[in-house]
Amino acid sequence: METSAGTAPQRFGMLRVIAVYKLGKVLLLLAAAYGVLRLRDASFIAQVYTRASTLQYGLERDVVKRGLVWFSGLSPARVETLGAVTLAYAAIFATEGIGLWLRKRWAEWLTIIITGSLIPLEIWEFSIRPTIGKSLVLLINVAIVWYLIFQLRSSRKGVTRHA
Repeated sequence: METSAGTAPQRFGMLRVIAVYKLGKVLLLLAAAYGVLRLRDASFIAQVYTRASTLQYGLERDVVKRGLVWFSGLSPARVETLGAVTLAYAAIFATEGIGLWLRKRWAEWLTIIITGSLIPLEIWEFSIRPTIGKSLVLLINVAIVWYLIFQLRSSRKGVTRHA
């Protein structure tokens, strides 16, 4: 924690906000991994497709149907890989979130590296199919990286930290 009384609580609060954001991603990824496991069962896919058919015409129905068609075309090996990658990302985001919650310096660096490395992919994905959701995630991730770099550089320039 910094010795400056005014910046320590504010910084700690912001680290908590970032940690909650990362842990929220973990919950979404775990739900996605569970969905991947459930969707390996062809009868479950048929049930979801039938329920999607009862939805009114609209974006939700279209997204669910397209997702099911895409997913049902995957080989079992690809489904397993998708599940493993989803769980790996969940583990990384959980490590970041818990480390940030505990105010660990290594977690700040890990978040800068991981989040920063994903920004080019997010830009590419946004350039292909821009949506408001993608733009918000991109802006939030850029802000997180900028904030953490700014804080780490500020602490290096004279504000001392205690372990």
